[in-house]
Amino acid sequence: MFKKATKLSLALGLTFALAACGSGEKSGTSPATVGESVDYKITGIDPGAGIMKATATAIEEYDLKDWKLIEGSGAAMTASLKKAYDKKEPIIITGWTPHWMFSKFDLKYLEDPKGVYGGEESIHTIARNGLKADLPGAYTVLDQFTWTPADMGIVMSSIQDGSSPEEAATTWIEGNAEKVAEWTKDAAKGNGEEVNLAYVAWESEIASTNVVAQVLESLGYKVTLRQVEAGPMWAGVADGSVDAHLAGWLPLTHKDQAEKFKGKYEDLGVSLKGAKTGLVVPKYMDINSIEDLKK
Repeated sequence: MFKKATKLSLALGLTFALAACGSGEKSGTSPATVGESVDYKITGIDPGAGIMKATATAIEEYDLKDWKLIEGSGAAMTASLKKAYDKKEPIIITGWTPHWMFSKFDLKYLEDPKGVYGGEESIHTIARNGLKADLPGAYTVLDQFTWTPADMGIVMSSIQDGSSPEEAATTWIEGNAEKVAEWTKDAAKGNGEEVNLAYVAWESEIASTNVVAQVLESLGYKVTLRQVEAGPMWAGVADGSVDAHLAGWLPLTHKDQAEKFKGKYEDLGVSLKGAKTGLVVPKYMDINSIEDLKK
């Protein structure tokens, strides 16, 4: 009986060992590396975004030979994040702030010792040449528009909680009359003139563009919103088919577009300070730097 029991125990032990090797862990007691745990994938957004180019550069600069950057969209990225977060599974994403996900999930940026993602960024308002002469009232509002990450966060969170972008914008405007009055000070009212605003489908730009659109409409302008990718957004302002966009992430994220169309647009200045981009992970992951991805 003892010999049979011993053989059975050995067989069961071998079975469990093989099963462990077939899971996401290495054989023995060592846990899987970060790369193995996420299949060497970084979950990204749309291919035209500056953060995607910066991440491709980071893969080269940090010698992450086995890693792949997965293209998608902002919505697909956050859906993947939520799915992993709910199960406490590892995931690495291309992230930026302001973004509602930092209020919904406990996240952290990976340190970037090589400075690939640069430092703090700002969001600029970009207008077509000639807008001031053609639509001086709309130009004044766009030129005077400025708010904080906290302001933007309120609108983004409201949208994430189920409000439409229009509803979230209306609620914020009603609660911030003094700030809106600063944007509209000395702005000539419109008489049904059309204003075309382009935006990328990032939660931050959905928030800002809808807020400004409603402010312009309250002054008598007819606003048309166009959702496009970053390249066409800048090109539209440069060729005059778009009046303005509120999504100029500088100096890094939209550096290529800003340089490509230099002289064909007017930079109205910073509308929001304190923006940031980089690689982001849930805080429950035991990793702190992009350098750790090589382990």
